[in-house]
Amino acid sequence: MTDQTRPARRPGRRGPEVRCRNVPTAPVPSESSVPVAVPGVRDPGSADPLTVEIARVRGDTAVVAVAGEIDLRTADTLRARLVEIHGEGSRRIVADFAGVPFCDAAGLGALVAAHNRISVSGGEIALARVRPAQARLLSITGLDRLFAVHADVTGALTDHDPSTTSR
Repeated sequence: MTDQTRPARRPGRRGPEVRCRNVPTAPVPSESSVPVAVPGVRDPGSADPLTVEIARVRGDTAVVAVAGEIDLRTADTLRARLVEIHGEGSRRIVADFAGVPFCDAAGLGALVAAHNRISVSGGEIALARVRPAQARLLSITGLDRLFAVHADVTGALTDHDPSTTSR
Protein backbone atom coordinates (compact mmCIF):
# COMPACT_ATOMS: atom_id res chain seq x y z
CA MET A 1 0.00 0.00 0.00
CA THR A 2 1.43 3.36 -0.96
CA ASP A 3 1.01 6.70 0.73
CA GLN A 4 -1.31 7.75 -2.09
CA THR A 5 -3.73 4.84 -1.57
CA ARG A 6 -3.61 4.86 2.20
CA PRO A 7 -6.53 6.71 3.74
CA ALA A 8 -5.53 9.89 5.49
CA ARG A 9 -5.91 10.16 9.24
CA ARG A 10 -8.54 12.44 10.58
CA PRO A 11 -7.08 15.69 11.79
CA GLY A 12 -6.42 15.76 15.52
CA ARG A 13 -6.54 11.98 15.94
CA ARG A 14 -3.73 10.62 18.06
CA GLY A 15 -1.96 7.34 17.58
CA PRO A 16 -2.54 4.28 19.76
CA GLU A 17 -1.90 4.79 23.43
CA VAL A 18 -1.30 2.12 26.05
CA ARG A 19 -2.92 2.74 29.40
CA CYS A 20 -4.46 0.73 32.16
CA ARG A 21 -7.89 2.14 32.82
CA ASN A 22 -8.76 -0.05 35.83
CA VAL A 23 -6.06 1.17 38.19
CA PRO A 24 -6.38 4.69 39.55
CA THR A 25 -3.25 6.73 39.20
CA ALA A 26 -1.80 8.75 42.02
CA PRO A 27 -0.61 12.30 41.53
CA VAL A 28 3.12 12.75 41.17
CA PRO A 29 4.37 13.81 44.61
CA SER A 30 6.37 16.98 44.97
CA GLU A 31 8.81 17.67 47.77
CA SER A 32 6.23 19.65 49.72
CA SER A 33 3.32 17.25 49.22
CA VAL A 34 1.92 14.91 51.80
CA PRO A 35 1.53 11.21 50.86
CA VAL A 36 -1.85 10.67 49.23
CA ALA A 37 -3.96 7.56 49.73
CA VAL A 38 -5.39 6.39 46.43
CA PRO A 39 -8.85 4.81 46.79
CA GLY A 40 -8.90 1.17 45.75
CA VAL A 41 -5.13 0.72 45.95
CA ARG A 42 -3.82 -1.13 48.98
CA ASP A 43 -0.59 0.04 50.56
CA PRO A 44 1.44 -3.13 51.22
CA GLY A 45 3.09 -1.55 54.25
CA SER A 46 -0.23 -0.82 55.93
CA ALA A 47 -1.81 -4.26 55.54
CA ASP A 48 -2.34 -6.35 58.63
CA PRO A 49 0.37 -8.99 58.92
CA LEU A 50 -0.43 -12.67 58.74
CA THR A 51 -0.76 -14.30 62.15
CA VAL A 52 -0.38 -18.02 62.76
CA GLU A 53 -1.08 -18.79 66.41
CA ILE A 54 -1.83 -21.97 68.34
CA ALA A 55 -5.46 -21.79 69.46
CA ARG A 56 -5.47 -25.06 71.40
CA VAL A 57 -3.71 -28.39 71.68
CA ARG A 58 -5.52 -31.71 71.91
CA GLY A 59 -3.25 -34.70 72.28
CA ASP A 60 -0.68 -34.60 69.49
CA THR A 61 -2.84 -32.19 67.44
CA ALA A 62 -2.44 -28.41 67.46
CA VAL A 63 -5.28 -26.24 66.19
CA VAL A 64 -3.68 -23.23 64.57
CA ALA A 65 -5.67 -20.05 63.90
CA VAL A 66 -4.47 -18.41 60.68
CA ALA A 67 -5.58 -14.80 60.14
CA GLY A 68 -4.75 -12.42 57.31
CA GLU A 69 -4.10 -12.60 53.60
CA ILE A 70 -1.72 -15.27 52.39
CA ASP A 71 0.20 -14.01 49.39
CA LEU A 72 3.76 -13.68 48.14
CA ARG A 73 4.57 -11.29 50.98
CA THR A 74 3.26 -13.52 53.80
CA ALA A 75 3.60 -17.07 52.46
CA ASP A 76 7.02 -17.65 54.06
CA THR A 77 5.59 -16.69 57.45
CA LEU A 78 2.89 -19.35 57.10
CA ARG A 79 5.34 -22.05 56.03
CA ALA A 80 7.90 -21.25 58.73
CA ARG A 81 5.33 -21.04 61.51
CA LEU A 82 3.66 -24.36 60.60
CA VAL A 83 7.04 -26.11 60.50
CA GLU A 84 7.98 -24.46 63.82
CA ILE A 85 4.75 -25.63 65.50
CA HIS A 86 5.37 -29.17 64.27
CA GLY A 87 8.93 -28.97 65.61
CA GLU A 88 7.55 -28.01 69.03
CA GLY A 89 5.91 -31.44 69.28
CA SER A 90 2.59 -31.38 67.44
CA ARG A 91 2.45 -34.31 65.04
CA ARG A 92 -0.77 -33.12 63.42
CA ILE A 93 -1.72 -29.52 62.66
CA VAL A 94 -5.25 -28.36 61.95
CA ALA A 95 -5.00 -24.97 60.26
CA ASP A 96 -8.20 -22.99 60.87
CA PHE A 97 -8.60 -20.74 57.81
CA ALA A 98 -11.70 -18.87 59.04
CA GLY A 99 -9.65 -15.67 59.30
CA VAL A 100 -8.10 -15.97 55.84
CA PRO A 101 -9.94 -13.80 53.31
CA PHE A 102 -7.44 -14.45 50.49
CA CYS A 103 -4.90 -17.12 49.59
CA ASP A 104 -3.05 -17.11 46.28
CA ALA A 105 -0.66 -19.54 44.57
CA ALA A 106 2.21 -18.47 46.83
CA GLY A 107 0.06 -19.45 49.83
CA LEU A 108 -0.68 -22.84 48.30
CA GLY A 109 3.04 -23.28 47.65
CA ALA A 110 3.77 -22.47 51.29
CA LEU A 111 1.23 -25.09 52.43
CA VAL A 112 2.81 -27.69 50.16
CA ALA A 113 6.33 -26.78 51.36
CA ALA A 114 5.21 -27.06 55.00
CA HIS A 115 3.52 -30.39 54.23
CA ASN A 116 6.70 -31.72 52.62
CA ARG A 117 8.84 -30.74 55.61
CA ILE A 118 6.35 -32.06 58.18
CA SER A 119 5.46 -35.32 56.44
CA VAL A 120 9.11 -36.45 56.44
CA SER A 121 8.84 -37.00 60.20
CA GLY A 122 5.33 -38.48 60.08
CA GLY A 123 3.38 -35.26 60.56
CA GLU A 124 0.36 -33.99 58.67
CA ILE A 125 -1.61 -30.82 58.04
CA ALA A 126 -5.39 -30.63 57.83
CA LEU A 127 -7.37 -27.54 56.84
CA ALA A 128 -10.62 -26.37 58.44
CA ARG A 129 -13.16 -23.65 57.64
CA VAL A 130 -11.69 -22.93 54.22
CA ARG A 131 -13.70 -20.36 52.24
CA PRO A 132 -15.49 -21.64 49.10
CA ALA A 133 -13.16 -19.84 46.67
CA GLN A 134 -10.13 -21.31 48.44
CA ALA A 135 -11.72 -24.78 48.52
CA ARG A 136 -12.31 -24.51 44.77
CA LEU A 137 -8.67 -23.58 44.24
CA LEU A 138 -7.59 -26.58 46.32
CA SER A 139 -9.87 -28.78 44.23
CA ILE A 140 -8.68 -27.40 40.87
CA THR A 141 -5.03 -27.87 41.82
CA GLY A 142 -5.63 -31.33 43.29
CA LEU A 143 -4.37 -30.25 46.69
CA ASP A 144 -7.61 -31.41 48.28
CA ARG A 145 -6.10 -34.90 47.92
CA LEU A 146 -2.96 -33.82 49.79
CA PHE A 147 -4.71 -31.98 52.63
CA ALA A 148 -7.79 -33.20 54.48
CA VAL A 149 -10.27 -30.32 54.19
CA HIS A 150 -12.98 -30.06 56.87
CA ALA A 151 -16.02 -27.81 57.25
CA ASP A 152 -15.10 -27.02 60.86
CA VAL A 153 -12.39 -27.59 63.46
CA THR A 154 -14.51 -30.07 65.42
CA GLY A 155 -14.82 -32.25 62.34
CA ALA A 156 -11.07 -32.12 61.78
CA LEU A 157 -10.40 -33.14 65.38
CA THR A 158 -13.05 -35.88 65.36
CA ASP A 159 -11.70 -37.26 62.08
CA HIS A 160 -8.34 -37.86 63.70
CA ASP A 161 -9.35 -38.75 67.27
CA PRO A 162 -8.63 -42.49 67.80
CA SER A 163 -11.34 -42.74 70.49
CA THR A 164 -14.05 -41.86 67.94
CA THR A 165 -12.98 -44.21 65.14
CA SER A 166 -14.30 -47.73 64.85
CA ARG A 167 -11.91 -50.61 65.37
